[in-house]
Amino acid sequence: MHKQPPKQTEASTGWTPREAYLLAVVCLMVGLGVGYMIRGSAGSGAGVTPTAVNQPLASAATPQAAEPDVELSAAPLKVALSTDPRNFELLVQLGNLYYDKRVYAPATEYYQRALALRPNEVGVRTDLGTAYWYSGFPDKAIAEYKKSLQVDPDHPQTLFNMGVVYKDGLKKPTEAVATWEKLLKVHPEYSDREKVLDLIKAAKSQTS
Repeated sequence: MHKQPPKQTEASTGWTPREAYLLAVVCLMVGLGVGYMIRGSAGSGAGVTPTAVNQPLASAATPQAAEPDVELSAAPLKVALSTDPRNFELLVQLGNLYYDKRVYAPATEYYQRALALRPNEVGVRTDLGTAYWYSGFPDKAIAEYKKSLQVDPDHPQTLFNMGVVYKDGLKKPTEAVATWEKLLKVHPEYSDREKVLDLIKAAKSQTS
């Protein structure tokens, strides 16, 4: 587990709750605008490019040390959330913030809270599974991916990530191949098609 920096109290931020809320709203709007470009949507259309959140997984669960400014960045969002604890967008933004900073325990907490409000949000569910993977829990990751596919059976990033966890986390190359082959079947124009073909080839070599 990562050692987290000390939390910033409301007094230490120097913001009133109203100021913090307004700042959080601005951050949220900027984040959503940028997020659409660098993270990609949670849609299931062909050719969706895997990027940051809903991102393609690394070949092994190797979380790195958190960046030291994570709690400072999270402070205004947390203040805003304290006045509106059922704000789905704020919960997801906090989950994404911790995820991007590689602090996966709080990321999973905020994703879970968001999903309690909107359980059919496939992109958030996939990110929760990915956070579990990077935390060293491949079984939990697969469980979340399966829930995602119950809502959207063809969701490309879920299928991609599930294949990685099957291959590298659970050492089930046959299941990985089947998952990736489905991905390419339902999304024949998938933007990382060649990468997926290479992964299929590598997984098949493990079964020979």
